[in-house]
Amino acid sequence: MLLEPEIENDVAYELCQIVGRALLPLRTAGRFGTAFLFADAAGVDHLLTADPLAGAAEVGLRPSVTEPPGAADSITPAAAGWTRRPDLGVAILPMAGPHAYAREHGWRWRTQPVTDGLAAGPATLARVGAQPGSAFVLAHGVRPEPGTPRPLEVAVERVVRDGDLLLVDAALPDGYVGAPVFGVDTDADGDLGVHCLGVLLPGDGARHPVAPFDRIRAAVAELPTG
Repeated sequence: MLLEPEIENDVAYELCQIVGRALLPLRTAGRFGTAFLFADAAGVDHLLTADPLAGAAEVGLRPSVTEPPGAADSITPAAAGWTRRPDLGVAILPMAGPHAYAREHGWRWRTQPVTDGLAAGPATLARVGAQPGSAFVLAHGVRPEPGTPRPLEVAVERVVRDGDLLLVDAALPDGYVGAPVFGVDTDADGDLGVHCLGVLLPGDGARHPVAPFDRIRAAVAELPTG
């Protein structure tokens, strides 16, 4: 579904209010990206990103995502904690370990995960077609000055389907890989709905594939519990 520019701006603003604290800047050796928190149907939190960014990745913490604010500026989860799914292009980190780390160091997480209800299901994803629709990519961009904080940004782009592939039809800046991609459609009553379509994957210089959330949800459900 393609929206008018002023409505796109409204949606972008609302997304920042609803899930702004789901977004975390990610950094590996020589590479920047974004990760985001997803709460499954049982309310269990997981950190999602693109597979090439997982492993020995430093996860940045804005002051607003910790309580008290600014209690920590980063964490580096154990590389073995990530479940890597190169077949999907994503990596998944259960948040039990990071939550325990926070408790041990006298702080707690204060976040706004993408909920299971906000994540797109098969029917929503199937409605993305060859005609461009509005897409919203929330990410932590990268500034050219070393050491500069990475701001939360929204890129308003277009999403299309090309065969089995879901694509953001644009080349996005450094730091955006691993970010959540949101799309819009209407429900049975004609009301506008926003859904997280999936995870932005590395592009080919012109556009980026998106790992769809129906497959991500299934991968999360396959993780061992306890």
